[in-house]
Amino acid sequence: MNLSFFDQFMSPSLLGIPLVLISLLFPTLLFPSPSNRWITNRISTLQLWFFHLITKQLMTPLNKKGHKWALILLSLMILLLTINLLGLLPYTFTPTTQLSMNLALAFPLWLATLLTGLRNQPSIALGHLLPEGTPTPLIPALILIETTSLLIRPLALGVRLTANLTAGHLLIQLISTATIVLLPIMPTVSLLTTTILLLLTILEVAVAMIQAYVFVLLLSLYLQENI
Repeated sequence: MNLSFFDQFMSPSLLGIPLVLISLLFPTLLFPSPSNRWITNRISTLQLWFFHLITKQLMTPLNKKGHKWALILLSLMILLLTINLLGLLPYTFTPTTQLSMNLALAFPLWLATLLTGLRNQPSIALGHLLPEGTPTPLIPALILIETTSLLIRPLALGVRLTANLTAGHLLIQLISTATIVLLPIMPTVSLLTTTILLLLTILEVAVAMIQAYVFVLLLSLYLQENI
């Protein structure tokens, strides 16, 4: 019984062929393609307004050099947001519950921000490893601590996203299973658990949106340190 709770996190496959790539590409089909018409429909207008809002929030702390990352960060934000929300639907697979995928997204982008800082301002980038005014005996220990905290950033990005989504999916499945089991035995308690399940679902929608935003926001903060 305990193992069946984690079956939802198994990568789907058909005839031995993994279907993760299809689950990653499917969200892109939900957004209308841009057109050359002057007058667009309401969905396209709402989409453009949302893109403009997110881009403004992410790019405001950055200087002009960081604005080159707008397309990458916005595309990542929309991809994560769509995948997280679609994963809340019944009988769906959420790729962002896989730690390997989240690390594959976090590590290259974190490394790109780090290399950008080392190329443009190497002295300042390396200066972050040693705070100013550090006593001489503490210099080796602080360099080791700061280096460890720097290298653990992509792991923290991936684990944060994976843990939050996995915990939410497990809670929803546990409470929904309890609701079905208690329905013929104690209908009143089952009604209470149904209410809790509804509130938890609303909370998980908010968590899915917040975690996608936090993932990209932290990347933009790492970029801000290096430009």
